[in-house]
Amino acid sequence: MGHGHGHSHALKDEEPASERVRTLLMWLLVPLALATLVGAALLYPFGHEQKTGAAIGLHQKPVAAVVTGVAENCGEKCIAVTVRMTDGDANGQSITIPSPHGPGAPHFQLGDEVVLSYSGSQPQAPESYQIVDFQRGWSLVILAVLFAAAVLLLGRWQGFAALGALLLSFVVLVLFVMPSILAGKSPLLVAVVGAGLIMFVVLYLTHGISARTSTAVLGTLVSLSLIGVLGALFSALASLTGLDEDTINLVTVLGTDIDTRGLLLAGTLIGALGVLDDVTVTQTSAVWELRRANDKLTWRELFAAGSRIGRDHMSSVVNTLVMAYAGAALPLLLAISLAGRSMGEILTAQQIAQEIVRTLVGSIGLVAAIPVTTALAALVAVRQEVTPTAAPEPEPEPEPKTKTVKRAKPQPKPRPARIEGDLFTGYDPDKGPWERPSERAARRAAPARQAPPARRRSSGSP
Repeated sequence: MGHGHGHSHALKDEEPASERVRTLLMWLLVPLALATLVGAALLYPFGHEQKTGAAIGLHQKPVAAVVTGVAENCGEKCIAVTVRMTDGDANGQSITIPSPHGPGAPHFQLGDEVVLSYSGSQPQAPESYQIVDFQRGWSLVILAVLFAAAVLLLGRWQGFAALGALLLSFVVLVLFVMPSILAGKSPLLVAVVGAGLIMFVVLYLTHGISARTSTAVLGTLVSLSLIGVLGALFSALASLTGLDEDTINLVTVLGTDIDTRGLLLAGTLIGALGVLDDVTVTQTSAVWELRRANDKLTWRELFAAGSRIGRDHMSSVVNTLVMAYAGAALPLLLAISLAGRSMGEILTAQQIAQEIVRTLVGSIGLVAAIPVTTALAALVAVRQEVTPTAAPEPEPEPEPKTKTVKRAKPQPKPRPARIEGDLFTGYDPDKGPWERPSERAARRAAPARQAPPARRRSSGSP
């Protein structure tokens, strides 16, 4: 519906859009914005007063009450519930109302706050009342406060903007979409225009007015239009009527003709809206960052790189949408499976087939949003003048401090090392008597003398 996804895509701190980028966005976006506003003006039911309550035959009025007693004395599958009314024509009075007891029936305890349905005939008669629901206002308020606190704690000012955008989304749904459909306008057209209004409000309020946000809005609106066209085509081919139990009750109460098939498609658009927001913003941010990292990339290169990023995102968002619809239709799936019908009969039944069409059409729109948004973002980003990041100025070097030169103290001369050991180390006695080095060098220059023959020692007497 609104900006309901867990991710926070910040589309700010970017370079100002160049003149040609602003011109391009104006030619692409302004016609769509004008078409959305004109469509809202044409579809809004000016002067139409919708009848409610007793005017359309609904004579039941809600009355708040508190359970003061529970007794099992009214039958085998019945309990007697005593309640004290806290508003209405019999405020403060207590009455005892029989209520079903058994599997599937609500269980009451003392102190439970319940809602009674009053027919408007006799305020003091127990027969005029019936227990229809529990009061759950405080629990929902506490949950809403926790949700708002979590968003503000994590997102801070951007979280505050997201909460404001969510509130405005509900305003569009309550004040435009619902009155227009009840007045007999085409539900499909109302849903497309309402989704466009929500996207303009949500994206610009959450992410700011920038070239990135405008590109995300373009991608979202194109994808929504594709979902609407495919939904109308395949709902007609599958002969879907959109008549389930809730829709039949609505048609009966209104007493006028309403496009139930269009109502089915309107629910498909509203359901896919929040996920489309996530896809388009993510793809636009990816392309912009690629452009900022390398401003030499061409349109084809930006589109190819962004598409590779989008493929990883595609599987997760499609699975999200499928699980959302499957979870909503889980009780219906369980009920139909008990009928003993084959899987083919179950999948082609009216209630299940319409959920399949919703899921597949919405998934096709999400898948198509990736190349569509990536192409638009590349088309705009390639014309964006990227401001080169200025290198930080070097810090001035500190002036050298004047150093005081200290004269080194005269060091005492090292004492000669004491020579130890044999002075004739390395002398070979076979070379003759030892001589001084000077004499040895002179003798080397002279012709060598033959050494005298060594004496022989006699072993005997002389």
